[in-house]
Amino acid sequence: MGMLLRSLLLSLVCTCIAGEVSATTISLYNKCSHPVWPGIQPGAGKPILARGGFKLPPNKAYSLHIPAAWSGRIWGRHGCSFDAHGRGRCATGDCGGSLFCNGMGGTPPATLAEITLGSEQDFYDVSLVDGYNLAISITPFKGSGKCSYAGCVSDLNTMCPVGLQVRSHDNRRVVACKSACSAFNSPRYCCTGSFGSPQSCKPTAYSKIFKAACPRAYSYAYDDPTSIATCTGGNYLVTFCPHH
Repeated sequence: MGMLLRSLLLSLVCTCIAGEVSATTISLYNKCSHPVWPGIQPGAGKPILARGGFKLPPNKAYSLHIPAAWSGRIWGRHGCSFDAHGRGRCATGDCGGSLFCNGMGGTPPATLAEITLGSEQDFYDVSLVDGYNLAISITPFKGSGKCSYAGCVSDLNTMCPVGLQVRSHDNRRVVACKSACSAFNSPRYCCTGSFGSPQSCKPTAYSKIFKAACPRAYSYAYDDPTSIATCTGGNYLVTFCPHH
């Protein structure tokens, strides 16, 4: 374990300052061999954090101090290039061609880390409902309750079915894997219309591939409720490429 990760975990475990407990901390850690540009989209009415996006070089971390009752989603963009004004584009997860997402969501496919802070319990999950681009995990620290690990550690790009593949500009490699919903726009895959309930929207051959590879992540809209994790009073480590 590197020195950076040691100090990061220590800060997540101990957040007592002058006898008072600080707000929740979410630390973003890039274990990928390439830069990641995290995007952060708040829930409706919640504040934008860190202008909604920034560059995170390999083996670097960034800590966010989260206000009470905040909710939102975090994802990783990769293959990005921005000019001095923060304008440009990303190969995956792009948010309107801007370094600072400023409240915008990422263009699917993108792996999502979702979190809702509650007064009694936090809820968090990693979701493949919008597809997959990077492996992500959420590890809680210093909380009480079940506080289980959530994530998609496998590289789904290496096993993505042909119909769901997003390929690089030179067509040499798969850079992301679409959800069946976005690939085929069918009610059966999107859990809409007559398939708009847990009873009628069941796993498909595509979502089963996602679930087999990433059992601790949401594979489609009405995935098994065990895909969502809970913790009380925790701090959270969101890791990009946790398998590296």
